[in-house]
Amino acid sequence: MSATPQKNRASRRVLAAAAGLATVGALVAAMPADAQDRHGHGHGGGHHKPGRTVDVQLLSFNDLHGNLEPPAGSAGTVTETQPDGTTKAIPAGGVEYLASSLRTARKGHPYSITAAGGDMVGASPLLSGLFHDEPTIEALNKIDLDVTSVGNHEFDEGATELGRLQNGGCHPVEGCYEKDKKFEGADFPYLAANVTNEKSGKPILKPYTVWKKNGVKIGFIGVTLEGTPNIVTANGVKGLKFHDEIETINKYAKELDRQGVKSIVALIHEGGAPASTSYNYDCDSSGAGDGISGPITDIAKGITPKVDALVTGHTHQAYVCTIPDPAGNPRLVTSASSFGKLYTDTTLTYDRRTKDIVRTSVKSSSSSNPTSTNHIVSRDQPKANDMTALIARWNTLAAPIANRPQGYITADINGRGSTAPEKPLGDLIADAQLEGLAPADKGGAVVAFMNPGGIRADLVHKASGAEGDGVVTYGESFTVQPFTNMMNVVDLTGAQLVAALQQQVSGSNEASPKILQISKGLTYTLDMTKTGAARVVTDTIKLNGEAIDPAKTYRVAMNEFLAGGGDGFAALGAGTNKLVGASDLDLFNAYLAAHSTAEAPLAPPAADRITVIQ
Repeated sequence: MSATPQKNRASRRVLAAAAGLATVGALVAAMPADAQDRHGHGHGGGHHKPGRTVDVQLLSFNDLHGNLEPPAGSAGTVTETQPDGTTKAIPAGGVEYLASSLRTARKGHPYSITAAGGDMVGASPLLSGLFHDEPTIEALNKIDLDVTSVGNHEFDEGATELGRLQNGGCHPVEGCYEKDKKFEGADFPYLAANVTNEKSGKPILKPYTVWKKNGVKIGFIGVTLEGTPNIVTANGVKGLKFHDEIETINKYAKELDRQGVKSIVALIHEGGAPASTSYNYDCDSSGAGDGISGPITDIAKGITPKVDALVTGHTHQAYVCTIPDPAGNPRLVTSASSFGKLYTDTTLTYDRRTKDIVRTSVKSSSSSNPTSTNHIVSRDQPKANDMTALIARWNTLAAPIANRPQGYITADINGRGSTAPEKPLGDLIADAQLEGLAPADKGGAVVAFMNPGGIRADLVHKASGAEGDGVVTYGESFTVQPFTNMMNVVDLTGAQLVAALQQQVSGSNEASPKILQISKGLTYTLDMTKTGAARVVTDTIKLNGEAIDPAKTYRVAMNEFLAGGGDGFAALGAGTNKLVGASDLDLFNAYLAAHSTAEAPLAPPAADRITVIQ
């Protein structure tokens, strides 16, 4: 999802920036064979019907983010609209169930492809993040993923580390995690058509791959959002250039077409927002306010009709929509929520004579036309034994670190699961940053800001293991803040502080506001009935009861992603007199230890610092 600091893992275990892109040029050379050479044989039994057309099953998902175990709390539920119009939250996700769902779905489909829309790794829980996401790549290999696009999070640790995830080899700093076991890398291609090496101009990974079986050929082109550098720390995208999604896809669609590949699917790590968050919402409803909005709508309208379907991601939403292509023909655009909670099952009808996909009506019930449905990865089904074993093996390695208690809470403290502009967990994190960096020798901070997208989970009261209810373990606090961003304290003028608050709801953030989480003492009113910067009622902004003085200098704490101007906060990037402090995770854990005990656990903050007028 956007608005997330892309950074290295615990203990700053990342390739030195000096390593830069030394190996990027070599990434393309060592790619795996095309998808069809490994498991393009189709999954499951059954016989294809003879004749002109063949039904090809396309199973897809996106934004797994290394969630091998079922996500806890609200992050692990899917909203379903019931026949009577009410909604119900259904527990979903976890690779033990995702593997079972995909394997069951493939039965009886000799022509079956599994594809993904990016962010398979990055911002991952400790079980995967602690090991540089090797466990997730291993799980995806076992699931028989055929192909994925890169997402912005694939650049968390830079292009060289992405190349290692693709090609294998043990981590350059930490080595191999298991005795006599070398990391093999992904046996599916990561596609990065619109990401090139600044110096050579060449794509850093394959731009496309072609799946083949019995004369059936389907091309896949993979791109991430062009705006990746705006939501990734500078080191993660150093030496890379990100190109326009439409232009890139159209270029490679033409190339595939010249090669005789007429059936093409685009994997795009960019998405939209349907009018309802229910996974079973009919995105093609014609009522007022129905349908889908967001960047993917314009992208879909600009992509050549040579492309037959778009698998998307990034916004963590669930949708199956029809958006007409430039020729006015219906075309499928899908997304399957996040964290492995859903998968999309699409039927592509391949015409052997034209070598193209029949595209007359996306929602037709006839098997001769593309049909698509999102399905819940239910936790009621049997677990996949190989995934259970994989999780147990890596959990054994992670346990000594993961199970250490850090603090105690009285109830769920919602972060990711909160839809309010100000989140209880956001307040807690900002307070921890302020407290840790307020001492004069630590930076002298008087206020702290936290970007909402950097909060990756909720703090859940119910025990995740044997630690007991209300205990926050290191694994749980890591899952909330998995980037291990270093904290910065900088000088900003009062005018710059006000400008930063206005940038939450204006400029690149106007259509989809990014509300900073703020430390105690800062208060203001947000009037969402207004537009742009005027939504921030400037004369209500107060720090410890006093109006902000535009000419005065304030010491402001924030993570290095925000201090670099990430997420459209240019005003925060203009800070001077920078002091680098401890990591965000270390400050968070220190705060939990200082403010909670088993006898006196921490209650959720009131989240009453921002007054919102709707």
